[in-house]
Amino acid sequence: MARKKPAKPARHTTGADSDQELTVLLARCFAWSLIATMVAFLINNYLTNWRDWPGPTTLITGVDDAGTIFAAAQAAIYVLGLAIATGAVMATKSRKLRLDCETIFAITGYIIRAAFWAVFLVGVVDMVVSFLRVEGLLPQLFGDKLAIDLGRSTFRGLYVHFPMVFIGLAIATFHRGLGFPWLALLVVAAELLIVLTRFIFSYEQAFMSDLVRFWYASLFLFASAYTLLEEGHVRVDVLYSVFTDRTKGLVNAVGSILLGVSLCSVIIFYGMDGKSTVINGPLLIFETTQTGFGMYVKYWMAGFLGIFAVSMLIQFAGYFLEGLADYRGDPGKREMDSEGVLEG
Repeated sequence: MARKKPAKPARHTTGADSDQELTVLLARCFAWSLIATMVAFLINNYLTNWRDWPGPTTLITGVDDAGTIFAAAQAAIYVLGLAIATGAVMATKSRKLRLDCETIFAITGYIIRAAFWAVFLVGVVDMVVSFLRVEGLLPQLFGDKLAIDLGRSTFRGLYVHFPMVFIGLAIATFHRGLGFPWLALLVVAAELLIVLTRFIFSYEQAFMSDLVRFWYASLFLFASAYTLLEEGHVRVDVLYSVFTDRTKGLVNAVGSILLGVSLCSVIIFYGMDGKSTVINGPLLIFETTQTGFGMYVKYWMAGFLGIFAVSMLIQFAGYFLEGLADYRGDPGKREMDSEGVLEG
């Protein structure tokens, strides 16, 4: 009679292992809950300020019966977001911290890529429209009615800018490269064009300077999250350089929450807390400059601040998990000189 193979002894987890696993789960829940709460806030910001829903806080401050359902639905968005974030983490208990980091960094990468393509396309198209308008060529090409419509910021924003944004979102889905060097080159080229046309041809229009400011602002704000990932931001390095990798990880994790997430949260909340705030106000009215025949992109500048805060908050959530992984000594530590971290 064949002998039965002895059963493998059950693996017993120590209290320390259980504590570490619990720490990882809590950290992952916290990071994804941050992102979920931010997304819920952005959705509610749109519903409240663009669609005139009452807002979830009106459940406490008081709202008429007609608005109670809408306010409750807005509050449910937060609950649903937190439930999805927590449920996803609990369903993948064995997932490593660094895998979550890669996912979060990929999300940030997509946002930045889409934003860069959007501002590139919007800048080129709006510059062409502004040139045709200032030279009086729009009626000849598109007719009097469309020429008048293109002189209104609301029409140009809805029917010229927004389609370019959607095209940028589509391009970012398939094109993985980040256009920092190219956008920087375009800023230089736009400035050079001003110099050449001003001093050689004695020709300069307001839209030319608007294009430089538009692209430069996007380059400065959108590149912040990528620069954070690559450790490119200026750091007061008096003590940090002599820390061990484990201590650096702890500093990065704690600093990401206390300094990074708090700053981004303040920008998002106060920038979008109402219709007249610094971000919502210009976006709602498609604000333009007072130059008359310049580019109609001033309201995008306010949006840039929102994209900066959103992308940085997501990046800080991933940076928090990465710092915790470094503190724990998890394998797979990212090398700072690696190429194409967000591009892959």
